[in-house]
Amino acid sequence: MVSAALLLIGLLATGGAYAAFTTSATAETGDSAAKLIDEGQALFQANCASCHGLAAEGTENAPTLIGVGAAAVDFQVGTGRMPAAASGPQALEKPPQFTDEQVAALATYVASLAPGPAIPDERYLDGKGDLTAGAELFRINCAMCHNVAGAGGALTEGKFAPPLGNVSGKHAYEAMLTGPQNMPVFNDFNITPDDKRAIITYIKFLQENPSPGGLDLGNLGPVSEGLFVWIFALGAIVGITVWLTAKSN
Repeated sequence: MVSAALLLIGLLATGGAYAAFTTSATAETGDSAAKLIDEGQALFQANCASCHGLAAEGTENAPTLIGVGAAAVDFQVGTGRMPAAASGPQALEKPPQFTDEQVAALATYVASLAPGPAIPDERYLDGKGDLTAGAELFRINCAMCHNVAGAGGALTEGKFAPPLGNVSGKHAYEAMLTGPQNMPVFNDFNITPDDKRAIITYIKFLQENPSPGGLDLGNLGPVSEGLFVWIFALGAIVGITVWLTAKSN
């Protein structure tokens, strides 16, 4: 009987301590998140609301941000595309206007408005996925715009697919997830997180090995290669022919 009473007292004490610690930790986390949201809201209203509306509802000049999620904000603001420097066919990448902490606050605020794609987990960004699968997935889904070597390419009406030589793994994943500007959305049903990791692995491979096959000729494809052949290869053949003819005479 005494043993049972002692066991009950021990369980109550342990449970009470755990509950108190958990409640304290949850409250601290909640306070931190609320503070980040408030900071993000202040930044948003000072820098973004003139185009996107005070409550991110959108205006005639910019779309609503309700439901775009933290990933879209982290990509657009983290790459300096937003706030946009000027109107045009598409927002251009430039040095970010905000610090990493401010970008996180803005992303947290927009994410609090409605559910949307979250910032990807670090384990998908390490560049240690299946390189062969990533190369095939990139060739099927990305190369028609970004070029098979990730050099970028022209689209219609002054738009373009940017080169991927300096893109980070996080921003590449977020671009696939959210489909910024002219890019289609590749959600987790189209391309799974592991497949996105494989594509990022291939992009990192291209960044570390910009021309594995030799002289890249600007990575412009058959145009530059054909021009090289006509000017240099055929020129060399004509020169050798003239030299041989002159020598024989």
